[in-house]
Amino acid sequence: MTDLKKVLNVYGPGSNHWVGDGFPVRNMFPSNGLNAEINPFLMLDYAGPSYFEPSKKSHGVGEHPHRGFETVTIAYQGAVSHRDSAGSSGIIFPGDVQWMTAASGVVHEEMHEKEFAKNGGTFEMIQLWVNLPKEIKMSAPRYQGITKEQISTVDLGNGSYARVIAGEMRGVQGAATTYTQLNLFDLRLTAGTKVELQIPDGHNSAIFVLKGDVTLNDATSIKGEARIATLSPEGDRIVLEAKEDSTILVLSGEPINEPVSSYGPFVMNTTRLCRLCAIITTARWGILHKRNAPSF
Repeated sequence: MTDLKKVLNVYGPGSNHWVGDGFPVRNMFPSNGLNAEINPFLMLDYAGPSYFEPSKKSHGVGEHPHRGFETVTIAYQGAVSHRDSAGSSGIIFPGDVQWMTAASGVVHEEMHEKEFAKNGGTFEMIQLWVNLPKEIKMSAPRYQGITKEQISTVDLGNGSYARVIAGEMRGVQGAATTYTQLNLFDLRLTAGTKVELQIPDGHNSAIFVLKGDVTLNDATSIKGEARIATLSPEGDRIVLEAKEDSTILVLSGEPINEPVSSYGPFVMNTTRLCRLCAIITTARWGILHKRNAPSF
């Protein structure tokens, strides 16, 4: 007999701020106090949904560094152009995912794609930061540009479905390659749908409701915009019931049981290493940064 994961708590955003002039974000963690409970995930920014007027100038955030972790950008509305110091570039359109492994270090920029900027429209994306184990932190950077066509779906009935970005659901493998065991599922549940999902025992996990009205495990209501519920590592399944049409991101991961030290866009195992990364980045790329500067 399998056991339900217990709901630990439900949180709203811990902060609201702009990243550059293109990303108005609500930070779902760690600004609300979530840290170890969600390891190996480090941060979740929910950008938008916000309308941008047509512009001759592309909004966004200019060159900035990352080191020691991965950024995962999931596009719902709008489009972003990306380029980085490792020579990778691309456009993230609605439904696409960009999985960038910064590892030993990259400098990149993210700007509204020129046609989106020109025409204007609603912008809505998520950026999730995923930690890397110590032995991977200084490996070569890696870029996975995953189009919506490359992401397999699982039919959940009643017009509902899940896109398997990473991990495995009901025998369907995720599109992303990961260094540690992770699940990342993008769900669309229609009103009246009730589904049971398997989440590995021992994984830290969370249910992020972008919008909608969902009952979790027949007991906990998660309603409205930008609400996130954390779950116990113990247990290996959850039950979701949509009271209205809902968009949900399910994330789970095997904890990385190592020290975590962060200094702005650098995440290493000690403060000394983080500060060394900052010095090296400034010397190599000439980029100055603030310790607590937000970074999409």
